[in-house]
Formats: sequence, C-alpha cells, structure tokens
Amino acid sequence: MWRYGLGAVTADDACSLSTVKRTRSGESDTPFRGGASDFWAEPRAANEPQRLSTARRPGGRSLQSGGGAYVRRGQSSLVPAEKVEPDLAPGQLHPPPQGRQAQKVASAVGSRGVRGPPQLGRVAVVVDLGSGFTKAGFAGEHQPRLTLKSSSLVPSWDRPVLPGTPGYELAGGVARAHPIKHGVVVDWEALEGLWERLLVGGLRVCPEQWPVLVSDSPSAPPAGRERVAELLFETLAVPACHMASTALLALCSTGAFSGLAVEAGAGVCHATPIYAGHSWQEATFRLDVAGTTLSRYLRELLVAACPDHQLQTLPRKAITQLKKRYCYVSQDFEGDLRNPARHQQTSFFIGNGSCVHLGSERFRCPEPIFQPRLLGQSEPGLPSLAFQALQKIPATLRKRLADTIVLAGGSTLFPGFTERLDKELEAQCLRHGYAALRPHLVAMPGRGTAVWTGGSMVASLSAFQRRWMTRAMYQEYGSRLVHEVFN
Repeated sequence: MWRYGLGAVTADDACSLSTVKRTRSGESDTPFRGGASDFWAEPRAANEPQRLSTARRPGGRSLQSGGGAYVRRGQSSLVPAEKVEPDLAPGQLHPPPQGRQAQKVASAVGSRGVRGPPQLGRVAVVVDLGSGFTKAGFAGEHQPRLTLKSSSLVPSWDRPVLPGTPGYELAGGVARAHPIKHGVVVDWEALEGLWERLLVGGLRVCPEQWPVLVSDSPSAPPAGRERVAELLFETLAVPACHMASTALLALCSTGAFSGLAVEAGAGVCHATPIYAGHSWQEATFRLDVAGTTLSRYLRELLVAACPDHQLQTLPRKAITQLKKRYCYVSQDFEGDLRNPARHQQTSFFIGNGSCVHLGSERFRCPEPIFQPRLLGQSEPGLPSLAFQALQKIPATLRKRLADTIVLAGGSTLFPGFTERLDKELEAQCLRHGYAALRPHLVAMPGRGTAVWTGGSMVASLSAFQRRWMTRAMYQEYGSRLVHEVFN
C-alpha cells in the first residue's frame, strides 16, 4: 500500500521542485536536479534589497517558493521579504507573529480532510530527527541552522544504567540517554528534552508561534506518529505540524517526487520506493547496520590489530573522525584483502596528539553495509535491499523508479560508496534477469543533509501550505488524525 505522502501531488508541486537550476555565481551547473541552493538573485537597483527569484513556467507565471519574495540574511539565510527580523541576542525569543493566527478548520471532508491553507503568519521550522544527530532550521534556507547530538546527558540516579550499556562509563553521576535508536523513538522523555533544546535553546523561538515540519523514519511504527503529534501539540503547543517520510524528503531535495531513496545514516539504512509523493510500505527494507555500528567496528579492528590500552580508551568522537576522514569503500573487497599493498599502514594524528596507524582497516570499516555477515548478521546488504525494493514494486513502475535512485545520509559519503553501490545494483539486475533495467544513481554533494534540505524546500512551497495539521484540527479530531492527514 502507498503511504507517508504529501497528499495529492500536483503538476505545480513537481514543477516547483524540478525546474529550478543552480546558477549561483562562482558555481558551475551540475547534472543533479534541485538542490538546497536552487534560488538565484535577480538584477536589482543599488538601493533595492536583494530578492531571490522564483522559477518560471513556460507560460511566464512564477512559481512562488514560500508564497513570496525572499531576501538574504547573512551568508545563507533566506526569509520572506516582508518578515525580515532583526538578529536576536543569545537567549532572546522571537517576537510574536504579526500576521493572522491559524484558523480553525471546520471539518475534515472524507478520509483525506479537504481544507484551505491555514494563515500561520510564519515560515516553518524544519526538523530532521536522526538516531545520531538532529538538524533544525527554517524553511527556504540553504542549510540547517544547527546540528545537535540526539543523545543527551541525564543524571544517572534519574535513569538507572546497567554495567556494559552505553553511558555507563560516564563519570560524575550522569548517563547518556538516546531518544532514537535505529530510526525509532525509544525514550519519549529524552525526545521531549531534545525538542526543547532545539527550539528554545538552539533556534531561540517560541514553539507556540511556529509551525513545524518533522521527518519520520519509513519503518517507524504508526503509533509513534501519534505520540509525536501529542508532544508537539500538547507539550510544545505548536500551531501546526506536518510529518513526512525521510525517504520522500530525500527525493524532494533533488527535485523528484518519484524514485528509490537509499538512505544510510547513523542508526539505520533504508531502501524506500516513492511514486508521486507516496512510499510503497510493503517494498520498504531496512538494515540496522549504519554509521554508529561502523564506528564500533572500526574500534574493534584497531584494538585487534594493536591491543594498546590507548586505543581502547580513545574517545568515540576520535573514532568517528578517523572513520569520516580516512575510511573508504573498496571496489573489490576480497581482492584488496589479498593485496599486500592495501595493508600498508599509514599514520594519522588525531586531535589529542595521539598517532593511530591504519592499514586495511580503512576499507574494512564500511564493508558491513555491503556485507552484514562480517558482523555475524544474516540479513543482506544495502545493495541487495535496494534491488529487492525495485523487485517488489509493480513492473510498470520499475524502470521509472530505477532511473532516479537518490542517495541520502552521512554514511553514503564514504569515497567509493556510490561506485560500489552502482556496480552491485547492475550486477543484481543482470543476475536476476533484469538486463533492461539500468539503475541511475543521484548522489548530491550535500546528501548528508538531504532530508533536511528536502523539508526546507517542500515547506517553502505555497502549494504545501494547505497540508498542515493545525492545532484546531488536533483538538477536534485527536492524534489519530495524523493517519488520515499524512497517509
């Protein structure tokens, strides 16, 4: 069944995301469609504030992004021209909105709930909740304003921690709470604290005045979406919210509404087919081997190669830096294991002045994403899951979705990742009799923040403004309305 959609996808929506080209000065055009910086400045008079142009249809009508012109604030901030606000001192909340407040929707017609666009008077706050990091910012901007660790420190007497569990080694009577594991919320109290850190402490906004678009894992249980709605409307009292699949937002960051989203983040990997803005739930596959698992695996490899006490006590952050800076994906793993040249050690210095020697660990670290059996797991690797997702969708859609396979997530940034995935996908197609199927991978340079970027682009479209679930709707119909509004 299709679910996790943005509602009916119109031609305007598709055109708004896919027709914009990158023409910023100093940057050459890329073969990729629709990026976070796909707005360009119009010529202006010397005394006129810089505005950002909207794309043009062949007929000459402009496609408004966010319902109005934009001006630039700072290096990358885009805000509506009529809503430019002065910079605030640390800890100062944004002033109350000047526009009209959210209007109550009288009724929900049918199962979808036909409604007019609420007049919220604010651009939206966009939040991408991740297992490792959470990104937040404002709709229409190029980059998230802040990136925070999703985990947080809490008093150990408040959260009893058993020996051997993450956080037990922390001193000073504190433990580390992880609200999200493998893309699923497991600690709602910690999640509430994360939201307060994001909105009040990080973005310095008053939650009661800002609509929020939040990402949702493709494999998260539907009941979790009700809990998120309860948290947003009852605890934070936001005026409106929208929940969208991370896979869909990743596709939107490239200007596409149909394709296969292949995500590899910190806690989980997904392969999710999307058609016309809706995901095919029965063809969605997940893999719990991701960035955090690879960091632990790298530590095990280093300790096994050199059982030094210094390596055993290396901070998790140092291990993560080694993984991100020096590891890569092998194009022939078995051949590289037999090649002595690939085992030659190279010395790398980390922040505390220590020296770490890396040899085959550089290409062995990311390999479990392609071969989970290296960690003792029997499930197939990410290329096999991506192919299975294509197999499960109707044959009439298979070629169209295979033409747009979008990569997203920080764990796809390893050098060689795209080439290896492309090679293995083609091999899977040939092996299973799909010789005519030619997968085409879309690997944007900023795919580490693709989900947030897609949310920023979508929430700034004027056509999207009718798809909010308002507080009035929540109060009238309850949290179960999320399954009708966002399915």
